[in-house]
Amino acid sequence: MSLPDRIDPRPPRRIYRWDLDKTYLQTEFDSLRDLLRTAFQKAHEKQAVPGASALIRELAENGDSRLCIVSGSPKQMRSVLEEKLKLDGVVWDEFVLKDNVGNLMRGRFRALRGQVGYKLPAILESRANAPVEAEEVLFGDDAEADAFIYSLFADMVAGRVDERVLTQILSAAAVYPDEAERVRAAWKKIPVSDPVRRIFIHLDRLTPPAHFANYGPRVVPIFNYFQAALVLLADGHLTAPQVIKIAVEMVQTAGHNIITLSNSFQDLLRRGLPLQQAAAALVQALEGPNALMQALRPMPDIISAFTKRLAALGTPPPPPPVQAVDYLELLHHALPRTHKARKTQ
Repeated sequence: MSLPDRIDPRPPRRIYRWDLDKTYLQTEFDSLRDLLRTAFQKAHEKQAVPGASALIRELAENGDSRLCIVSGSPKQMRSVLEEKLKLDGVVWDEFVLKDNVGNLMRGRFRALRGQVGYKLPAILESRANAPVEAEEVLFGDDAEADAFIYSLFADMVAGRVDERVLTQILSAAAVYPDEAERVRAAWKKIPVSDPVRRIFIHLDRLTPPAHFANYGPRVVPIFNYFQAALVLLADGHLTAPQVIKIAVEMVQTAGHNIITLSNSFQDLLRRGLPLQQAAAALVQALEGPNALMQALRPMPDIISAFTKRLAALGTPPPPPPVQAVDYLELLHHALPRTHKARKTQ
């Protein structure tokens, strides 16, 4: 009796890495009361950031991508977080949570809030098992140090960071020796390539986008996930109808309207994002017979004005050239609490 040939899933062409708190979930943890409320919330009580689940579902439509989640939430919350993702129709491939209880029991108090020693080795180890040709897009927020960690990860994989600078970074970030060893061990396993295409930073704390200018154009701060969808449309990850589906969900469930979405588009243009082809694709989709647009029909005049505004867009200025990132300088701004903790311990 012969066994049928095994059909392995095709290797991912794109990898999407997401944080959870303040990136996917609307989470508050600035006070003890916030922490306790978050800890005891049931899955159906947790709220996703508007558009986040729709964006993830649309990115998964091609069937050749992986969703990898690395969150600072404790492992003890896995069941409720998984239930929440399932309620939202989100299917993931990797889901890493922080072992805060283990850190506490071992007296590793810096690790409770530290992110470099947790997220950096986790995503490097994941990348070590990924196809070298797989592109990556990463999603984080401005509450912690996601822009710093993700950009450092991208430049490490691309060979733009050397061992001396990495050692200084890990020391300044108060990374524990075993965490630093995990970083180096995983880094050595990764073939040199340049896979990271975009890093989106959700501005939960409304940090001015200019704050991230020193990371270069690869890092795109966003006020909402319609903005991320527009950039991903321009980058070829989404189609115009998919962007419209995301916009419709945001209108139907989160109080957005064509005016707020139009303002979001214009904000990206003012920042110099090259979205002209995306605008043309949206114009065609908006003017064509699209049942999805019925959700927006209470405002036909605004839709018409938005379409004309997109069609009349001029050529935006070119994005700034890619420059080397000074991580040692940025570290003091990205991780002020950790750096101060290092000095006092």
